[in-house]
Amino acid sequence: MPNDLTGLRVMVTRPTEQAGPLLEALRSAGAEAWSLPLLEILPLSLSAPPDLTGYDLIIFISPNAVIHGLAALGPLPPGRKLAAVGKGTAREIQARLGRVPDVFPASRSDSEGLLAEPALREVAGQHILIVRGKGGRKLLADTLRQRGATVDYAEVYERRRPDIDTDRLETALHEGSLDVFTITSRAALDNLMSLLSPALLNALRRIPVLVIHPRQAVAVRGHGFLPPPIVARDGSDAAIIEALTVWKHSA
Repeated sequence: MPNDLTGLRVMVTRPTEQAGPLLEALRSAGAEAWSLPLLEILPLSLSAPPDLTGYDLIIFISPNAVIHGLAALGPLPPGRKLAAVGKGTAREIQARLGRVPDVFPASRSDSEGLLAEPALREVAGQHILIVRGKGGRKLLADTLRQRGATVDYAEVYERRRPDIDTDRLETALHEGSLDVFTITSRAALDNLMSLLSPALLNALRRIPVLVIHPRQAVAVRGHGFLPPPIVARDGSDAAIIEALTVWKHSA
């Protein structure tokens, strides 16, 4: 099926520095796309960067973990094994380091998918560093510890709600000129729901939402959205365009 999104009115909520390629891809497919950044990503400095030579495996949780982790941690020791939670993170590692990570899930882009990989099933005695943003899920570290590994964190960025001008969104809701919007993190969805008046929230809940993980779909339903969420196979621009195309032509 060709990626024809002609006339589809789409709001993209990625951070400003990450929204450009998706906006361009949507417009190239014929959509009317505009941006309302619901998160900003800020680097965190490490008071005492860890000695990377002491780790058997370094796991990057997200593309942002790669970007800010490499800046905060410095050069990686030669031959150190790397793992990525998802294809987008793997692509970021390859783009910045010129190598494919040693371990990343072929299908699921989450901790569960990574933990199912054979290389992470037998980790007793290994020292593992997880590079991530501030906070987040504990499943990966907890499970690796249960399997006998020693696990440390390097938290190299944080997510904040930026100053958000909702005028265009409010106008679009009043005029009925928004067909769908993207949500690529739970924090972005929570920020959006805190911005609007009850009347506008009721209008927003009638708009279909595209998400990139089944957990986000559960959150969307929990916030009372009426249309079934559109779930892309992952967070890549291509997967988002593909999911919107299938949805548009099946609606």
